[in-house]
Amino acid sequence: MTLYGVGLGPGDAGLITVRGREVLENADEVYTPGRLSRAVATEYVDDEQLGDLDFPMTRDEEKLREAWKDAAAEVAPVAEEGTAAFVTLGDPNVYSTFGHLRRTLDRFHPEVDLEIIPGVSTVTAFATALDVEITAGSELALREADNGASPTGPDRMVLFKVTDVPATHEGLVEAGYDVTYGRRLFMENHESIVTDDPEALTERDYYTVAYAEQPGTGEKPATAAFGTETTADGGVVSEELATAESVGDEIYDD
Repeated sequence: MTLYGVGLGPGDAGLITVRGREVLENADEVYTPGRLSRAVATEYVDDEQLGDLDFPMTRDEEKLREAWKDAAAEVAPVAEEGTAAFVTLGDPNVYSTFGHLRRTLDRFHPEVDLEIIPGVSTVTAFATALDVEITAGSELALREADNGASPTGPDRMVLFKVTDVPATHEGLVEAGYDVTYGRRLFMENHESIVTDDPEALTERDYYTVAYAEQPGTGEKPATAAFGTETTADGGVVSEELATAESVGDEIYDD
């Protein structure tokens, strides 16, 4: 049958898609790669549906490959005989562990059909949480900033895995960026933090993102002029006069 890669969204169980919820509720077995994704999945999955996979905390590539081969061997029979799901925070194709499982299955279990259910990723969720509007025509780069890295170059960047905020902040400010940080955005049972103060985020946390922008970047959209000046009667008049005219204020009548 099928293995579904299901994006759970940024961590709030209410932000999973309707399709994702349907897949989880009907899957024979649901596998999770960590505690946070498991906590979201359990909102829609009975305990007897949950499957356990063991992923070692290591950078040893050989050990990681062996772990993913074992995981694929566990998942494949369930997916062949029925329906299995592998869940991940965010979207399965954006900075996700699902890619490892998909590549391993493609190599060792090509008979398994795969289908991806997209989820709300940090790439889009951060914009709402940090109140950032990405306007038409904007260019936005995605970068990792683990262990104090301060990537520069593009005018606008979203940085993931900002584990050493003070060090990253120092490099970005020196390069001329304005920076806002978000930690554990939309995660249930966790405090979400949005700040431009790096000293508020000195504790290392994998689930920290940053938005960095060079001042004056990009063109302003046409509607940005509203509230500053308005064209009326063939000329440019102040906001105060334009507002008064729109409501018929007699003190401005000729």
